Amino acid sequence: MAMLLQLTTFLQQYVYEKGHERPKAPDALRIGILSTAMINSAAIIRPALSHGGVIISAIASRDLKQAQDNAKKYGIPKAYGSYEELLDEPGIDAVYISLPNGLHGTWAKKALEAGKHVLLEKPFTANADEARQLVKLAVEKNLVLVEAFHWQFHPAAHAVKALVDSGKYGQVLRTYARMTSPTGSIPRSDIRWKYALAGGSLMDMTYVISSTRYYLNAGTPREVVEAKARASRDDLRVDEAMEATLRFDLNGRMVESKIYSDMDRANVLGVIPRVWETPSIEIELEHATIYFYNFMMPHLYHYIQIYHKRTGQTHTEKHYSGGPQWGNRGESWWSTYRYQLEAFVDKVRGREPPHWITLESSIAQMETIDAIYEKSGLGKRQPTS
Repeated sequence: MAMLLQLTTFLQQYVYEKGHERPKAPDALRIGILSTAMINSAAIIRPALSHGGVIISAIASRDLKQAQDNAKKYGIPKAYGSYEELLDEPGIDAVYISLPNGLHGTWAKKALEAGKHVLLEKPFTANADEARQLVKLAVEKNLVLVEAFHWQFHPAAHAVKALVDSGKYGQVLRTYARMTSPTGSIPRSDIRWKYALAGGSLMDMTYVISSTRYYLNAGTPREVVEAKARASRDDLRVDEAMEATLRFDLNGRMVESKIYSDMDRANVLGVIPRVWETPSIEIELEHATIYFYNFMMPHLYHYIQIYHKRTGQTHTEKHYSGGPQWGNRGESWWSTYRYQLEAFVDKVRGREPPHWITLESSIAQMETIDAIYEKSGLGKRQPTS
């Protein structure tokens, strides 16, 4: 389902962002892209069209022809046949890194050393050790570094957070986050199946952890109670699916959270893909249960269902713009990536963005991933050598 959501986002952005192109300011932030990954169009190229303060000025690949083809396709001025060449370009202020997981830390480090701000695709790094080293460097260099959990920048995510934090429904009792892709939807040749590239369902679908931690206002769990991996038939070191129970200490009160990720979710009766299983999270509080359907791509479609335990009634909300953090900023047609880009530019320009993902949170995210992998017996992922 995740792949279908991504493809639908491409279409959504083509339809809704077309005609909203903005003239570029003379001092627009110049961003370079490391990789020619499919996600680039949705994550940075099209969102930049409607932002007057951003220019996508270069793209790099280890294959110059591939970089040139992408540059021509998207109207990007410069193409480079190596990542180093792009980072050496003095006219580039920041980079977006969408390389395979195992290369995130290495190239984010090189970008920071080159004096570039970094928008880094999730997962932040291969493991927490690498994350801590990267954060230390970013702080020393006084450069912006942020993990691209785009969904967290959307008004719908903030609306749910406001409901949980309001106290009107009491304290959180438990959570359950799920993300799956139907069997066969991710080709076995895809980088997500490659151990050497820090692949695995938990790494790719780390949204289940980020959503859990976000709504609990939590860092690293006190304990991974259990973690069970279903190994890939092609490489037993790679988790095809992961189930885990986490125990968080919320100011002395323990809350258990379950997560489930699956890159090869079995079809119903062997033939019907579970396309309805969008990334979702259920949050049970003392007086209500909140279900956020499609939290990862809420700009396409979502609903927030609140079941009131006292009355037995259910009501549903949807939020595509505004909200408790963005206020009058933003448009209903903005994707999660467009909101993220808005915040990134704010941060680089020294303004306080409506929402931000802290470096401490990204370290805690990787610590949680490591702990789950260790508990499952697979061991934490390693950077690509």
